[in-house]
Amino acid sequence: MAVRVDRRAVLAAAGALLAGASTSCTGGSVPARGPATDLLEGRDWAHFAGAVPTRAGVRITRLDRRITRQDGSGGQPNPPVNLRGPHLVFRGDLRIEALLTRPAGTDAYLHLYGETPVVYDEWRQERRGARIGVAGGRIRFDRWDGDSDRPAVTRAFGRDFGDEVRLAVEVRGSRLVLEADGKAVGSVPGRDVFGRGRIWFGADAQGDGDGWTLGGLRAMPLGRGRMSVQDAPALEVPRSTDALRDLAADLDRPIRIGTALAAGPLLTDSDYRETAGEEFSLLTPENDFKPQFVQPRRGVFAFQEGDSLVDFAAANDMQVHAHTLVWFEALPSWMRAEMTHADRRRVMTEHIRAVAGHFRGRVAEWDVVNEPMSDEDEDYTNDNLGLRPHLWFEAMGERYIDIAFRTAREADPHAVLYLNEYGVEEDGPRWDALHALLIRLMERGVPIDGVGFQNHEYAPGDRTDPEVFRRKVRALARLGLKARVSEMDVLVGVGEEDVQARQFAGKLAVCREEPNCTSFSTWGFTDRYGSTADIRHYPPSPGDALPWDASYEAKPAYWALRDALSRSDSGRR
Repeated sequence: MAVRVDRRAVLAAAGALLAGASTSCTGGSVPARGPATDLLEGRDWAHFAGAVPTRAGVRITRLDRRITRQDGSGGQPNPPVNLRGPHLVFRGDLRIEALLTRPAGTDAYLHLYGETPVVYDEWRQERRGARIGVAGGRIRFDRWDGDSDRPAVTRAFGRDFGDEVRLAVEVRGSRLVLEADGKAVGSVPGRDVFGRGRIWFGADAQGDGDGWTLGGLRAMPLGRGRMSVQDAPALEVPRSTDALRDLAADLDRPIRIGTALAAGPLLTDSDYRETAGEEFSLLTPENDFKPQFVQPRRGVFAFQEGDSLVDFAAANDMQVHAHTLVWFEALPSWMRAEMTHADRRRVMTEHIRAVAGHFRGRVAEWDVVNEPMSDEDEDYTNDNLGLRPHLWFEAMGERYIDIAFRTAREADPHAVLYLNEYGVEEDGPRWDALHALLIRLMERGVPIDGVGFQNHEYAPGDRTDPEVFRRKVRALARLGLKARVSEMDVLVGVGEEDVQARQFAGKLAVCREEPNCTSFSTWGFTDRYGSTADIRHYPPSPGDALPWDASYEAKPAYWALRDALSRSDSGRR
């Protein structure tokens, strides 16, 4: 949906911006301005999380979206990027103008991303970019250099700015010149944050208010600069007929070949997008359906990144395995707050109804409950029966699983409903407790359709013999349940590519051969964005756990997967 704004208001704001020539903070002459391009009118801002196009401009809602650590601590800011809207491609100098209208108590920020952030599995890599805004009556500026998730430069200029502020940023060589209401307020080193000649836009609201309005946004070249505006790429990917998905579709019993995908690289990295659409017939949203991403504030939802993944799937004849409705991780801070057991149940069911209801009919499958089994030995010998004593279990006991599946079935009646777990591919108490749980669920009539085996292999001790895994798949078949490989990755050391290839191919062969196994999915496909990246330093070092390397070169694991799908003599054992 394109924005339709009040043209008179925008033109008035633009005229005010151009009314007075600014004074150069660097002491040089003011460069001539080229023709301005409107970045709101006729552009896509409806797919920008937290934004609502209106006649007055784009209303920016306060999301307070943050990424927590696995234990729920921390809270790395995760403001949205308009991935499907306009971005600038330029050479030389450039000027960007914006009109910000904010109620008292609201801090308003415009983000300018020289490189879009990368959200790994629950962690955000902040790359090069800047933001400018109005906070506490002052002009605030931050610059990120790509070597930390914290800004390298933070500045504040002026004071007592009102509810409506006209801001401008000029990229002049190695400097960034800032203006407010037609007057230069400061200049900061640019540190080549826009050295790649691209700028993507984002916006954020902070403070006590609920949001603000971006009433105007336009850009123009300066001096001898050149500039063009590009919109999001087409979602449909041209395809051959010789990819993994094609080999799997040609089997006597076709299965789906899938991977976890992230909206950021999907819309900004053509190699990622083309490989994803070419090779896979099933996608799992890596992060964009998780609670802290999709409902950062109670009753405030950010579906836009998830919608983009679903749209990509529809454009490329892919199914969506949605992940995940109920989990003890990736929760916004408000979900972790103290509340009564009744309120906790209400929060869980309301979230399921809202999220599953929003995507109803557009996704094929759901991970309804993710990782219910405990990591603590004591939980396998006490009354927990192997279940993890997290906040949902503490409020509802084991029946939280029943409630979650029944609520999901009501919200999306035709979707296939899965429980998803790690470490249950091998023999031991974890598998035994899960199997017993499944029997109890089925005896109670819980509408569960299948189990996802994550198959994360991070160390040699995680390697599971395919025949051991086969026994688990067949045990589910005897219960009338489906099985799938849901999140496989195999982290290996130097010279162990053959180990990685054998593990991937062995699990895929089991899925191909067992009638109740419906799909085989990896947790990402390229090490460039793999969740096993080493995040102890900045920027993170890629892991080595996926079938393509960080340069999109296929590894032996990819060719082993092809071979596992092509063999005509595998047979069912």
